Amino acid sequence: MKSTRPFRRDPLQRSQRGLTLVELLVAVVIGLVVTLAVTSTITIGEAHKRTTTSNNDIGQAGAYSASVIDRALRSAGSAFTQAWSAGGVFGCKLSADRANTAILPRTDADGAFKAPFAGFLGDLAGQKDLRVAPVLIGKGQSKSGSDVLMVMGSNGAAGDVARPSVGNAGGDQLTLNTTIGLLRNDLVLISQSGKTDCRLEQVSSTASFDDNYTDRLSHEFGRGSLPLAGNYHNASNTTALLGVADGSGYLSALGKPDNIQFLLFGVGDNHTLFSYDLLRTGGTDTPQPIAEGVYGLYARYGLDTNLDGKLDTWAKPDATGWDVATVMKTPATARQIVAVRVALVMRSTLYEKSSTTNVKVDGEEDESYVAPSTLTLFTSLGDAFKQDEPVTDRHYRHRVVEFTVPLRNMLLLPTS
Repeated sequence: MKSTRPFRRDPLQRSQRGLTLVELLVAVVIGLVVTLAVTSTITIGEAHKRTTTSNNDIGQAGAYSASVIDRALRSAGSAFTQAWSAGGVFGCKLSADRANTAILPRTDADGAFKAPFAGFLGDLAGQKDLRVAPVLIGKGQSKSGSDVLMVMGSNGAAGDVARPSVGNAGGDQLTLNTTIGLLRNDLVLISQSGKTDCRLEQVSSTASFDDNYTDRLSHEFGRGSLPLAGNYHNASNTTALLGVADGSGYLSALGKPDNIQFLLFGVGDNHTLFSYDLLRTGGTDTPQPIAEGVYGLYARYGLDTNLDGKLDTWAKPDATGWDVATVMKTPATARQIVAVRVALVMRSTLYEKSSTTNVKVDGEEDESYVAPSTLTLFTSLGDAFKQDEPVTDRHYRHRVVEFTVPLRNMLLLPTS
């Protein structure tokens, strides 16, 4: 008897059956978790990238600002420091014209220095009494409330040797013991022992003053006349200028205008470090920005109190006898300054929210910031000279750049 098998439907392949609802939900959950993990990783990575970039920016800005100030300070006093005890250079009231217009001292028409230097030396009245000094620190006199640095120096050939003015050659000319090293268009500083005022002048660019000394051959041992003319010469002041040509006047060769640094440094709006050219060699009366991200500039004097050529101690710019007005008017005081310690407080431009992942500072319990409530400056100088600066915007990272600059020209002065 023939047997028959019951009919059975072939089962479908498992791959053809599709996903159950549970499997679909599990897949969605896994996808969301992976997406969140990737997004979180990217977000954290970008946050670290922004922070790193911001830190690099303030690091570069701090390094550049420090190099600019360092270069200026190292040349402080160059071209006139050797006349610190003679010639009436240190502490003299500087007078200068440019294009027949008075630029120093400041005039009522000009008003005070433009921001951030309007408060330097107190106000316009103080700025009218600006004196020659290698370096000055105006405590809290910038617009930001930090310090102002004034630096004066140049690189004139043999400029550190004061040249006596021995006579009046007639017209806009001086007669000197020697004119060696002086070239056309050089700026010179003319002072007089026992007198308060000194004047900036310019050597003529005309052919009558020859770089190869053909104009001096008739003068014994290089003695010759020095014709004055140019952008920094004002003929109306010639009479007063030649009044020093009686043997008690001195001339300091400063060199070419572009190489002279009579500068102010200070912090202004938008946390920007500015410089101002006191001689307006670029033709502008406007301070020029140097670098952004500078929150404050602070400084201390390094002193050689016994004039042995070694740094002995430090002084705050608001200490008795070391305020800016006293230093600039007292040559013996300015003579003691052989170094400057500078602190630049840098601030990033990146706002960072409070987060438990931030590094806690100052023992904060409720909220974590990226900056402490106070920055302490000059800690290496000792407790007597350190300075605490409060930080108000603690969601921005801060960094302190400190450096000490020796004043080479002051250290080279004779000690006896």
